Formats: sequence, structure tokens, C-alpha cells
Amino acid sequence: MGGVRGWQVTRPGPMATSPLAYAEVPVPEPAPGEVRVRVLACGVCRTDLHVAEGDLPVRRPGVVPGHEVVGEVDALGDGVSGLGLGDRVGIAWLRGTCQSCRYCRRGAENLCPASRYTGWTDDGGYAPWATVPAAFSYRLPSGYTDAELAPLLCAGIIGFRALERASLPPGGRLGVYGFGGSAHLATQVALARGATVHVLTRSPQARELALALGAASAGPADGRAPEPLDAAILFAPVGTLVPVALEALDRGGVLAIAGIHLSDLPSLEYQRHLFYERELRSVTSNTREDGRAFLGFAAEHRLVVHTVPYPLDQADRALADLAGDRVTGAAVLLP
Repeated sequence: MGGVRGWQVTRPGPMATSPLAYAEVPVPEPAPGEVRVRVLACGVCRTDLHVAEGDLPVRRPGVVPGHEVVGEVDALGDGVSGLGLGDRVGIAWLRGTCQSCRYCRRGAENLCPASRYTGWTDDGGYAPWATVPAAFSYRLPSGYTDAELAPLLCAGIIGFRALERASLPPGGRLGVYGFGGSAHLATQVALARGATVHVLTRSPQARELALALGAASAGPADGRAPEPLDAAILFAPVGTLVPVALEALDRGGVLAIAGIHLSDLPSLEYQRHLFYERELRSVTSNTREDGRAFLGFAAEHRLVVHTVPYPLDQADRALADLAGDRVTGAAVLLP
């Protein structure tokens, strides 16, 4: 096959400077151990925005972004077993690890120094085809459309890991700061587990969605939940919200920061923000076990996935809308 049209990050910078180019890209051939998929849907994640705008350092010049990929296997590399032509699979952010370092050996492959990432170190799904190591692809639950499945592959998985990192006790009170693609899925997991969820976000439309999904309250991002929180997750990449969320925690509460990028934190006061064994935790990528566990949960609990569709040739507009908080739920590219 010859070249096809896809998106590349050519000049990282603010979306107003047009950092992406829609140009001819090669149709990839699967390396040994990889499969090639024909892209059926690709979610638009805030991490894609960080790659495009240069918040994350360039790891592959001209990279094709996109790491929430639903596709159909149409070519197999040498040595692939367990997958066949026509299988529907998912491609997520974590693309590969060394599988031999001390982190991988102890089950923390998300911390592997040699890890590789779809749409950052390797080309992703803002194109008609993408490749992935078969061992890092995912079987997908039935009962969802391609567009609904796409956000599950990063927004869903990362939200799930962030919820685990927040150590929310059974029946606990959870604060969710920011309410985009990841938060609206993590909220449903927490609710299904019996939690009370309070959402704090600057978007009135997102507050409406939160209440419709079952949140007990929804207020402005810098506001205060109506009761002390046992745990909180910060999805908005806004460092000034860290002390706000910490101060809202009850004694022994945990704040997990879900994003890969966060603006600078203001100074914290020990007695005011951290005393009484409050904890601040980061979330780094995910393990494949996280992915399998979350997708298993999605198979057993029908999640409401609120998507906003865009054609592939309007990926730059989708990212600009995401940057401007004009997307309620998750944006999805449909080639």
C-alpha cells in the first residue's frame, strides 16, 4: 500500500499556532510480534494535547498522535499468536516495556525506564492504520460501539488506576476535580462500588452531565464539596487546585493526580493541607493488568460513554475544542 493521509505533530506549540499537519503518512508494516490494525475509531485525549502543544518533550519528531485506538487486525507480524485477521482490538497509551527491569519484575511495568507510548514515542491512531505489539493490545468488551470503546482505552483505564491510587474506602466520599473523558468514566466506577461522588469542575455542561450520571453534587472547580472527602482525584491539569483538594480531604484522605502533566503547584502549608495523614499521590501511566481489569469491569457494568464525534480530517479542531473546554465527555475521531 502507498501513503495515506494522517496527522503529524510538526511544530509543537499552542493549538492557535497549528502544531499539527494533515499530510501523507506511510501505511505501517507490522514488525515481528506486532499486528497492524485498520483504525475504526480513535479517542482524543488530553495527553494528545500535551504532545501537540509541547508540554511533553518531543520523543519522535513528526509523530502521529492518538492512543485510544479501536481497530480491526488486518496484518500479522512474524511470531504473532493468539490474534487473527479481522479481530477487533484496542491500542492504549502503554505500548511496550523491557519486561526485565526491577519495576517490570515486581508488577510495576508502568514505571519501566524503557517504556514506550503510543502517539508519543511511536505513531498512533490519528491515521487510517496503526501497529501495536500483540502483547500490548487489548481484547474489547461487547455491547459497545467503536466510538464508545475508544475512550475506555486511556480515559477509562487511567481513571480506573487513579481511583485505585486514591484508596477510596467502601462507601466512601469521593471528590472529582475536572470532569472530562476520564472523570466521567471513573465516576461511574466509583458509583457502582457504592461511593458518594462530588464533582467540582468549571464547565456548567460537565456539571449537568455529572448530576445526570448520579453525582451527589456538582459545583465550580475551586468550590468546596458539601462534606469532607475520604479521597479525591484531580483530573484537571491545574496545579492551583492541589491545595484546594487537599484542604477538602477528611483526616487520612488521599488525593490522586491523574494527569501526565500538571501546571506548577503553589506552596503547601503542612498543618493546613497535609497534617492528619492526608496524602498526595501521582499516577503514572498504567499496567496491562489495569487495562484488563477495567475492561473486565466495563464488560460487566454497562458504562455510559458520552462521546462527541469528529471526522479524522478535523482532528485539529477536536484538540482545539478540548483545549478550550468545549467538549463534554470524550471526543472521538471516526475515519
